[in-house]
Amino acid sequence: MRVHVVSDVHGSVEALARAGDGADALICLGDLILFIDYDDHAQGIFPELFGADQAERFIALRTAKRFDEARAMSARLWASLEGDPREHIERIVRRQYESLFAAMPTPAYLTYGNVDLPRLWGDYLRPGLHVLDGQTVELGGLRFGFVGGGLRTQYRTPYEISDEEFAAKVEAVGEVDVLCCHIPPAVPELLYDVVARRYERGSEATLAAIRRTQPRYALFGHVHQPLHARTRIGRTECVNVGHFRGKGVPYVLQW
Repeated sequence: MRVHVVSDVHGSVEALARAGDGADALICLGDLILFIDYDDHAQGIFPELFGADQAERFIALRTAKRFDEARAMSARLWASLEGDPREHIERIVRRQYESLFAAMPTPAYLTYGNVDLPRLWGDYLRPGLHVLDGQTVELGGLRFGFVGGGLRTQYRTPYEISDEEFAAKVEAVGEVDVLCCHIPPAVPELLYDVVARRYERGSEATLAAIRRTQPRYALFGHVHQPLHARTRIGRTECVNVGHFRGKGVPYVLQW
């Protein structure tokens, strides 16, 4: 059995269409939407609405951890739009989702990232695309568990949930061979982004579950340029499957 795993697709439609080549199945760990690109300031929802120069300034404020200024700037820009800002965002998100879900190879097993809008996914699913969150599926004799979303941060991305809600999904998954999450377990070297020069949030509940149940693998994304892309916790191989928008290459799991 050969499974390809991607995370942090962030609008990469053409690469996503090829991600399942040679695989029996594709697993996608979320973050399909591209809101803003820290490498190309002209790409994403934010620059489409406000321009690349404003995106560059916004990124600079967030990179400098001047979050109050970034939020104030963002609020001014959103207030400058005619109508409800949520309608503008949803219009562009829907366009991105339409292209991404049409390109998604099948069969595919998906869970949500912290920048996704779960309520919209059902409008774009088709046969062979399976969404799992706090749920499991058997592939090639191995049991895979899926936990989507992120934990609450000062970045306030769309699908951040409470620690308690996230932990409940980890508990619902139970013992599995492969634990698939968008965010990493709370291990510092897996959480530090060497380019953004900051720690992302990881899950203590996921870390506890790994220590307790010892799956073969724990797969995740979220941290685009991690200090360490993998580590071992007991017998569990913990692997950041890579920033798919940046690499364009899936992680291969074969057994």
